Amino acid sequence: MSSLSISETIKSPKAFLIKKDNLINSEVKLIVKGQGVFIFENLDNTIPCIFKFLNKDETDGLKIEFTLNNVNVNILSTLEPLIDEKNKKGLLNVKGAYYWFSLDAQNQTLYAGIGETRIKTSIYKYQYAYSKINKTFLESLEILQIEKESSINPIKLLRDPVTLKIPVLIKNIDELTMNDIANGDFLPKSNLSTVGQKLYDSVSGKKFILDDVDFPDFSKAIEHSIATKGKWCYEKLQDKSTEFNKDNPTIKETYLRITMGQNNGESPGIPYVLEIWPVGHYSPIHNHAGSNAIIRVLHGSINVKLFPFLSGEIEKVISFVSRDFNKDDITWISPTINQTHQLLNLETSKDTCITIQCYMYDEENNGHYDYFDYIDDNGKIQQYEPDSDMDFVAFKALMKEEWKEYQRKNICKRILFGCFRKN
Repeated sequence: MSSLSISETIKSPKAFLIKKDNLINSEVKLIVKGQGVFIFENLDNTIPCIFKFLNKDETDGLKIEFTLNNVNVNILSTLEPLIDEKNKKGLLNVKGAYYWFSLDAQNQTLYAGIGETRIKTSIYKYQYAYSKINKTFLESLEILQIEKESSINPIKLLRDPVTLKIPVLIKNIDELTMNDIANGDFLPKSNLSTVGQKLYDSVSGKKFILDDVDFPDFSKAIEHSIATKGKWCYEKLQDKSTEFNKDNPTIKETYLRITMGQNNGESPGIPYVLEIWPVGHYSPIHNHAGSNAIIRVLHGSINVKLFPFLSGEIEKVISFVSRDFNKDDITWISPTINQTHQLLNLETSKDTCITIQCYMYDEENNGHYDYFDYIDDNGKIQQYEPDSDMDFVAFKALMKEEWKEYQRKNICKRILFGCFRKN
């Protein structure tokens, strides 16, 4: 299988939001027989989460039980346990946790996990011995049945199962090689949702650059403005030191948001944002309102940590990816993948990092939650309304003005220095 097989996990329209009104006698049909991912919350950690995948006449299937200690799976007709010896984890006593179970008849594989639906968050795996009998059995499963006494709050049913690792870097068609596809190291742009592709095409062009013909010293001007007291970037960063923690000013937990265009009601905040990250500066751990996003590095580099879910109990939720992105690298966010992260321009970096972020809700998203939820220093989940520090056109003009002033002063200094040397 290639990375192309993960496309429908990313393309969220191939999913079914499960509301209690959708359930008939605690049952719902799978989108495709023999495959899919069931995503759910647990409302009471003292009660196991129990559900079944059943055949059409409900005479056989799989019984799945998430307990505090592990994940148990049994074949209903024979009571045979399908054991993963490495599985030592089940339900978490952690706020914000949610769970998933993946059924995959084609690869005859079962996975269970916590948080985002991907192999890196899995806690249970069972690989059947490949056989027609096993495949026929798994392909017969078409009903998801939730035990009524269970504390499950159903969230979503995905059409396609969890299979391979999910790449965080995107490549366009002209850059992809056969090795890229075979190794699954890069996500083809075509695997993004329609909305994701639209965002990618908006910011991935060769002329979409920071230091352009109009202002070749743009990045230098920004660096100067950050480093110089009294200049706009320096002062704005000082003003924002309480943005995420009102009672504890933290200058390094700041970044600048320079917006492009206007909010058309299709994204959390204005959809196109130039984000400026001085060396050592970082964001709180946050998510992205269930929106799609594309992030491209225009200057410098940024470290990104991905988390399985958002929780105030930070010490209990471990990042499963820590990755450095360099100039022209492009990564992505979907409503169900890469949603929760933290960005950091490492102290070892030489340059300010400047990224372009663009956001858009899926077409079927009618909720439009217009906030990014983040974790403050007290471990509380807070709402951040994506705002604008300045419009891009005005910001570029201001940086030009500050840079010209800086150059004039340097010329005057050199002239004066030359006069002193002559005398």
